Amino acid sequence: MKFLIVNTDYSQFLSELYARQPGLSEQSFAEQLRIRYATRFGVADFYSRNLRAVGHEALDVYVNNIAMQRVWVKEFGAMKSQKRSAFDRLIDRLWQETDRPIIRYARPLMRSWFGQDDEGCRILAAQVEHHRPDVFLNQAMDGIDGRWLKGIKPRVRLLVGQHAATSLPDHGDYSCYDLVVSSFPPTVEFFQRKGIPAVLHRLGFDPEVLLPKAEQERSYPVTFVGSLSAVHRSRIEWLEQLCALVPELRIWGPGADLLDTSSPLRGRHMGVVWGNEMYDILLRSQITLNHHGDVAPYANNCRLFEATGAGAMLLTDWKANLQDMFDVGREVAAYRTVEDCAQMIRHYLDHEDDRRTMARAGQTRTFRDHTYRIRMQELVEIVHKRMAA
Repeated sequence: MKFLIVNTDYSQFLSELYARQPGLSEQSFAEQLRIRYATRFGVADFYSRNLRAVGHEALDVYVNNIAMQRVWVKEFGAMKSQKRSAFDRLIDRLWQETDRPIIRYARPLMRSWFGQDDEGCRILAAQVEHHRPDVFLNQAMDGIDGRWLKGIKPRVRLLVGQHAATSLPDHGDYSCYDLVVSSFPPTVEFFQRKGIPAVLHRLGFDPEVLLPKAEQERSYPVTFVGSLSAVHRSRIEWLEQLCALVPELRIWGPGADLLDTSSPLRGRHMGVVWGNEMYDILLRSQITLNHHGDVAPYANNCRLFEATGAGAMLLTDWKANLQDMFDVGREVAAYRTVEDCAQMIRHYLDHEDDRRTMARAGQTRTFRDHTYRIRMQELVEIVHKRMAA
């Protein structure tokens, strides 16, 4: 089968990536994609590379990376061959003319009438036409409109959505999807209630992120790596309370600039890290913490597998389904309150053998059951089953 895997990137990550690599936007599509993969941010090439490893074709598209998308057009010229009506060309021309006030103010209304913006998605349509994938896997369900997807649906065999924990609009049009996969049980239930086939499919870890990295001294006693945005209010409150109890705690991640000036997190914040830099922190952590934020009570984020895969001891918030993934108390530790978390940190910092034993057990479990190679074998089985239905 041929998979086209569609995703978006954080704008801050993209800005920093291209600022650090002057001239990158002029490089070939393949080179820009290689550099993007090499950051190992998000799921990088974990899906596509492991799909290829199990015998399928796979390509990634970052639809909001306009620099990379424009180079694809130059190299393949596919958009030139698209048959587009005079009306479509008029809309495109009007869309570009943002200096005219009437057009600038009309753009939101035009978007609501005609669906997705835009250059990124117009190029994506050309890529679908060019590649004719069997499976279009949309990992940006909150960014690519369902009405727009209906236009490309005749050119793919199976249109699959993937979404985790953040809420999607209940009134959204999801009828274009043949299947949705999610690591978050409430998301699976959300789509099943709407009559759309949905299957639980967990996140994972790619051991290859460790290959070029030398053995690190675990010089950070306690770390937290994660977002500190407004949607993580309970996480911020938890970390602020923990700062008073755990002087060793150090924190990385986006959002610190939005914290109250009086927040104790500002004094513990070490900067923003993406991909490889994040893995470096985890490889240097004795204990790393996890907190799922303001979501339903299910263990479901990448940090579960990134932390254990990197060999740090994971101390995560207790969730009812955590036992489905790890042996709690032997492979990972779980807290229920801030005080509970602080006490467990102190115990495992004071008992190095216990900490190392748990970290090794957690890594062994992740390598055995939670790699992206395993996840892609599962995904292929899910897709085959849906195609045969």
